[in-house]
Amino acid sequence: MSVLGPQEAVERALSLSRSDDCVVIAEESSTANLRWAGNTLTTNGVTRSSRLTVIALRGTGDGVAAGVVSRAAVGADAVEDLVRAAEADAAANTPAEDAAPLVGGGAADGWDDAPAETGIGVFEGLAPALGEAFAAAQAADHRLYGFANHGVTSTFVGSSAGLRLRDDQPTGLLELNAKGAGGSAWAGVGTRDFAEVDVPALTSDLARRLAWGERRVDLPAGRYETILPPSAVADLMIYLYWSANAQDAQDGRTVFSAPGGGTRVGEKLASLPVTLASDPLAPGMECTPFVVAHASSRESSVFDNGLPLTATDWIRDGTLTSLTQTRHSARRTGLALTPSIGNLAMTGPDGGASLEDMVARTERGLLLTCLWYIREVDPQRLLLTGLTRDGVYLVEDGEVVGAVNNFRFNESPVDLLSRITEVGGTTPTLPREWSDYFTRAAMPPVRVPDFNMSTVSQAS
Repeated sequence: MSVLGPQEAVERALSLSRSDDCVVIAEESSTANLRWAGNTLTTNGVTRSSRLTVIALRGTGDGVAAGVVSRAAVGADAVEDLVRAAEADAAANTPAEDAAPLVGGGAADGWDDAPAETGIGVFEGLAPALGEAFAAAQAADHRLYGFANHGVTSTFVGSSAGLRLRDDQPTGLLELNAKGAGGSAWAGVGTRDFAEVDVPALTSDLARRLAWGERRVDLPAGRYETILPPSAVADLMIYLYWSANAQDAQDGRTVFSAPGGGTRVGEKLASLPVTLASDPLAPGMECTPFVVAHASSRESSVFDNGLPLTATDWIRDGTLTSLTQTRHSARRTGLALTPSIGNLAMTGPDGGASLEDMVARTERGLLLTCLWYIREVDPQRLLLTGLTRDGVYLVEDGEVVGAVNNFRFNESPVDLLSRITEVGGTTPTLPREWSDYFTRAAMPPVRVPDFNMSTVSQAS
């Protein structure tokens, strides 16, 4: 099989197209990983992959029909077959309700440059630090488990309207789990290149949590004053963000639907002046600055490929200001066009306290580590259920006095916003539950006076 570069694949597919309009997305990805268990590196490796997507658009008397076909590892001899398959799909489809003129434009800077790549060398500074951490853990009778992944995806979008855009997206994360007499403790970070990952700081925090866990306290289910660290806040706010789809809200399907019709945009949701926002240019959380849509759905539109993304406030000073929009849903709702963006940050009032300061001001409450196995119970309220994991700690008179049992929780992140009594300082964080899909987040710790621990969990 002869191999095409992604730019060549885009140009060949467009030249072979017989449809009225055509959009082509080519992606080249490489990943590198390290894994360890019991204080020993176990595996490492590098993989590469490619995918080509052709979107054929056919004009009809009633509108425009779209056909989409996506395949992996498409060689030069297979491009025409892919294009014809997309055209056949378009011929079989009825006009698309989200049809809109294609985004135009010329070639972006760097269009002709080779795709970006990662390799095992990205861990050059991390690996020695891990070796030192393994030795220290062994001496303390702790065991470290975990992994580090790094991937780079170069995306090339071209269209018959002249659009030529590219983006190189690095995505990395590190997860560490420590086990010892004090149970289990977790820490994780998202990163673009591992340059800023501080392994000694992570393992020091894990050792402190294992020490806390050497005293065990059993507590019943109930509502507790609870401090949620940034990772737990990220998992809840990301689910809120994923659910903030304008079309579903307009149709009365979600917590963001207004009684009697329309959306809740403009309504006060939070008791404190919190802001939830995305910005493709946010330092350290940079993400693709234009729409890449492989298929049309209630959340995306293939006709929007190439639309520029700009900084967007979803909640500003506690008020819902935007929902994720396609051009189609924006026409329906009459709201501003605000497409989804690949990062998320939550901030509160200036001068927010650190997690440690918040603990020091707690008379009696719980300190969580992270959440997992989060599932939706009721979309109309965005009621979620899930479990605590890897350390729930009892705080008394400003100090952590021991670890308690795990719980199942039932909470709505939208309802939580109205009950938060303190918002700490925002820091970069890794969502534990959603790290396979969403790593670019910055969140504060928050204090909730009555977090609902609905039942005791036997999970460890």
